[in-house]
Parts: sequence; structure tokens; C-alpha cells
Amino acid sequence: MAVEGRRAFGFKVVCPGPDFAMLAKTVLSLGLWLQFAAGQDTPERGPQPSISNSEGDLLFLLDSSGSVSYYEFSKVKEFMWDLVRPFTFGPKDVQASIIHISTTPTMEFPFDRYQSSGTLQQAIRDTQQLMGDTNTGKALSYAKEKLFSNEAGARPDVPKVLVWVTDGFSTDDISEPMQLLKDMGVTVFIVSTGRGNYLQLSAAASQPPEKHLHFVDVDDLPIITEELRDAIRDVIHANRLHAVDITSSSFRLVWPELLSQETGYYTIEYGPTDDLARKRTKQVPGAHTSLVLSNLAPETTYEVALIPESNVHYFPPQTTRVTTLAEEVSPAQVLISESGPHSFHVSWAPTLESVMGYQILYGPLPGNSVKLLEVNGKHNSTTVENLAPNTTYLVTVTALYKSGKEKSLSAKACTQEEGSKVRHLRFEDMGPNTLKASWDSADGKVLGYRVRCRRQIGPSSVLSVSPQIHSVLLTDLASGTMNKVCVKPVYKNQPGKGLCRMVHMQPATEAHGYKHRQRA
Repeated sequence: MAVEGRRAFGFKVVCPGPDFAMLAKTVLSLGLWLQFAAGQDTPERGPQPSISNSEGDLLFLLDSSGSVSYYEFSKVKEFMWDLVRPFTFGPKDVQASIIHISTTPTMEFPFDRYQSSGTLQQAIRDTQQLMGDTNTGKALSYAKEKLFSNEAGARPDVPKVLVWVTDGFSTDDISEPMQLLKDMGVTVFIVSTGRGNYLQLSAAASQPPEKHLHFVDVDDLPIITEELRDAIRDVIHANRLHAVDITSSSFRLVWPELLSQETGYYTIEYGPTDDLARKRTKQVPGAHTSLVLSNLAPETTYEVALIPESNVHYFPPQTTRVTTLAEEVSPAQVLISESGPHSFHVSWAPTLESVMGYQILYGPLPGNSVKLLEVNGKHNSTTVENLAPNTTYLVTVTALYKSGKEKSLSAKACTQEEGSKVRHLRFEDMGPNTLKASWDSADGKVLGYRVRCRRQIGPSSVLSVSPQIHSVLLTDLASGTMNKVCVKPVYKNQPGKGLCRMVHMQPATEAHGYKHRQRA
């Protein structure tokens, strides 16, 4: 469900007719995809001047697993293609690579293979989906190895950027390998096209999350292209002092390699532009090319000077101005999850000690009926119950600060249709390595069913069937393995609740004396 931020509760929501909007989106998406697949330029979204004077290794972590549909995979490739279009590529400029998230991580091509924008764009077009499991943690560990590997074409002394486009699902842990990447100086941008956990993804992305984490529907990826491209450019902009990872109380300074441990050191002077008498000074060894400045005032512009103190050559000082962000406020994000016919779960972030409590106002759209829930300031979620099925609600979370201030943010939530759950999932042995999965129909106006099979051995698969079909054949199930099968009904406004079961395929040694049923 898309989350929409609002500043007040009583605004009016106006939506175009669903049939017209769907037709327009389908025609536009089809036209863009046909041009992309044919190797033609997509329509210009405004001027696209070439971006030069940038140097860095840019790695895309691409979800190539079976949890992503062919359509979603093609839209993400189009997004990547458009994102890199203005950059200048080469051994002294930007280099790019792709690592697939699958059962086993795979590098599509090394950093130094494509040295021009045109050849890189064609390589992105030619990238094929691998399917398999979503082992993101393994892919991150593999990425850490390749980002600093000469064999992969990576360069030891340039900024490293990781762009991870995800549907929010991973079968293994990502926290430890992601933290190792960031500890090694990699700047991490995350684009979530699904219902990813905000708290988990905001911890995984570089700080602050409002600059490095994006939640967007796969059809709306072009909306964030320019903003993400500018943020990447800030990290890899060469030959000048600049700041990244800006928060309300800190930022990280990055500069080109000018000195070494043997040839000198850097002096860094910084202070508020409106009170330079408070200027502070730090010294950094010549082998360093970055420094984090902390304990800064929020919403304050700092004048920063980098003075290379060399015993070999003279280097002129470099200066920049950096403005810290406003103090962190809550809620900055409101998410809706676990939607059912009569309830849904509301969560928000961050939780701050300065918040005394939260008020949750909710009511159906359209309508004037509003109810109130109060939540302790130490909590960041609650369940809203006793709701009407198949109804859109407007939910507003208001933080009540100890100082008396208030901050509100809203989101829309949809309850599911009554009885929208698949029931009685059954399996029937149809021969070696094959099962028949069948289920009873779900209630309501079902548009179809989505059947997902996660194999213990082999790639996962997803099948979509019409509402009249209530069974499918699952093949290539290895003997002796445990496999997970899920069936979920699809409705017009939202997916229904799925039913999952584990099914064990008997080992071949246990099949002695088994007689296959004669088929008519």
C-alpha cells in the first residue's frame, strides 16, 4: 500500500476514475517499455546535461530473484538506465557494476568493462533475471568483496556507492553485512518498491534516511530519479571538498587524495558562518580523505576550510559551506501493514525521548466520523480494530512533545474484503517430483490467484491463474526436500490473505512398492 504523507487530517482527496487512470498508466508504461526494449532513448524528462568531474565506483544491487515479476524487473532496469544516463564513464570518471540478488550472488559485469554511457546502457538492457531465492545478505557480503577488488575493476582510492533496489523481502539477515559495508566507507542508497520495514531499511541505509532511503511504487520510479542522481553526484564529485551524510548534528567531509602519510597532514577549520569566533580546528593524517564532524547545532550553516599542510608541494586551501538539518521530528514516516477486513496495523518512526505520547485519529473516506486512540510515547505502533471491511481510512499520527509542540503525519489505509482468505490448501502426489496444489475459492470478487513455490533446492516460482482455476501443478520438486507453497487471492484494491503450507517430497528410497494411480 502506498503511503501518503499529509500535514493535516481534514483534507479532501480527489481521485480520477479508476478505469481511466489504469488505462493511462498502462498505455504510458507500455510505450516506455517498448522504447526501452528496442534500445531507443526514452522521452526526455527535461534537460539532461552531461555530468563530469565525478569519480567513483557505483554498484547496483539488483533483486533478480523469483519474488520479482518480469514486469517489475524490466521497470527497475529502465530506472537504472535512466539514472546513469548523464554520467561520464571511464577509468578517471565513474565506473558501474551490477550484482544480482538470487540464490547465489552473481556479478553481471565488472566495474571496468564498460567505459562509456552508451555501452553501459546497452549492458543494462541486456541484463537477464536469474530467479532463485532472495539471499540479500549473501549478495551484500559478495558486494563488499567486489567493491574493493582489483579483479572486479574497482579502484582503491575513489568513493564507493551502493544502490539497492528491493521489494522489501529478504530470506537472510542483512544488518551485519550492510554495517560492514558502511564501516568501510560505502554510501548506501536504498529504493524500496514494496512494503519493506521502514525501521529495518532506515537502519540499513546511510544516514540520514530521508536522503538515502526512498519508498516508491515500481511504476513511479522516475519520480525519484533526479533526486537520487543528485545525491549520488554529491558523494562522487571529484576534486573538491564537500559534505555527505548530513544530519541535524553532524556531517562527513570528503576530499580528494592530495597527501600521504609521509608527505604531510590536513588542518580542518570549521565554525558557524554567523559566529566565526567559535571556529574549531582539527588535524588529520595525510593518508585520510574524510572526517566526521559531530556535536553541531541543528539548522546551522558552517564555514569549513581544508588546508593541506604538505612538505613537498603547495596545495591551496579548499572551502565549502554546509547547513545541518533541522532537529529530528516524529513521526517522519507512517506505515500501514497487516490489513484485514476489520483491522490494520499502524507504525511510525522515529521514536524520540522528547515525545510524551501519540494520538491516532482515524476515519473512513469519505466521511466525517473520526475516532481517537492514544499511545504511550515509548511505543511506535498500534493496531486499529473494529473497522468496516473493504473501506479506505485516513489515519493521522500526531506526536505530542513534552515542550507542548505537536507534529502530525497522515496515511491512507484500506481494509480487505470480508472473507478474503484462501482456505484448505491441499496437495496430491502426481508422480516423481510433481505435486498438484488445490484450494477452495476465496470470498468476494476475486480477480485471480497468485501461487508461489519456494523450493529448498532450485529456483522459486510464481504462477498467476484466473479466478475460475483452483489448482496448479508444481514440478521439479527434488525428492527429500521441504518446500513452501503459498496461495494468495488478488482483489481490485489490495491482495487478500494468503495461505501457506510446507510440503515434504519423499526421498526416492522410500518409494519402493509405490504404484502410480492409473489415469483415465
